[in-house]
Amino acid sequence: MKKIFLLIAIVINLLVADNILLEKAQKANLLPIPSSTSELLKLIDEPQNPITDAKIELGKKLFFDPRLSKSNLISCNTCHNLGLAGVDGVSTAIGDNWQANPQHLNSPTVYNSVFLTFQFWDGRSPHLADQAKGPLTAPFEMASKPEDLAKKISSIKGYQELFDQTYGQNTQITFELIADTIAIFEKTLVTPSKFDKFLEGDMDILSEKEKKGLHTFIDKRCVSCHNGVALGGMMKYFVMKNFTYKDIGSFSGNDNFLVKVPTLRNISKTAPYFHNGSVWSLNEAVLEMARIQLKLKITDEEAQSIVDFLKSLDGDMPNITYPTLPY
Repeated sequence: MKKIFLLIAIVINLLVADNILLEKAQKANLLPIPSSTSELLKLIDEPQNPITDAKIELGKKLFFDPRLSKSNLISCNTCHNLGLAGVDGVSTAIGDNWQANPQHLNSPTVYNSVFLTFQFWDGRSPHLADQAKGPLTAPFEMASKPEDLAKKISSIKGYQELFDQTYGQNTQITFELIADTIAIFEKTLVTPSKFDKFLEGDMDILSEKEKKGLHTFIDKRCVSCHNGVALGGMMKYFVMKNFTYKDIGSFSGNDNFLVKVPTLRNISKTAPYFHNGSVWSLNEAVLEMARIQLKLKITDEEAQSIVDFLKSLDGDMPNITYPTLPY
């Protein structure tokens, strides 16, 4: 009988501990990707350009089409490879004429970017469609001119037919509409994880190591920058002068030294880390951020605990087939 009471007491204690952790996460503004499609649409859809299946499919073709670049060799997928967790796996983005990004900026993942409050490393854009215009026209990325790109896509009979089917007969294909359509596809690139199920009440989905890591993540104030659905996105001051790898590249944030906080979702798959792609070890990245941003000296054990939690953010990647492109 005593063993039964002891077992019941252990179960109750575990339930209480899990509820405390869940409440702790909610107070830290850690929010799930909703499991409900209708709730998800409330977060990602916009009335001025609502998501439809036709727009998603057309946006996917544009995302994968290298003809959107001046050279006809570089697509959005080149730097944001959907088979590689939405990144390119190199320290700095390589674009037109094999040019490296002049500030040595790393390509962030496109997965879950719809949940970010700011786009670009300097946070200059709040909107995915506006962000899509940047790489298309940057001379060191895809290097297209807006008017030339619109003419090129309009000249492809298959694209004109698809735009007409999607937006209505005799649709004028503009640079803005191309970017808007790419953004519609990108909005669907979300990767719900077991951490989201925990936030929605599944107390058994995380391992004890992951739960301990979540406690550490919150207690060490990582949540002061990494919160919301994306676990990132807010602009934060970056203590560049103390950054170990500050001499790699010329980027120092916007005019106020503010830098976009990248999403932590799928972080174990999106190395190298930081704006200049200077760190390949997730443990080192955790230690570096604790030191320069939080002014904390955490132990290797604490860093590993946080990494254990971060791996629970690895999500379910959508099954995306390479599209047949129009002619």
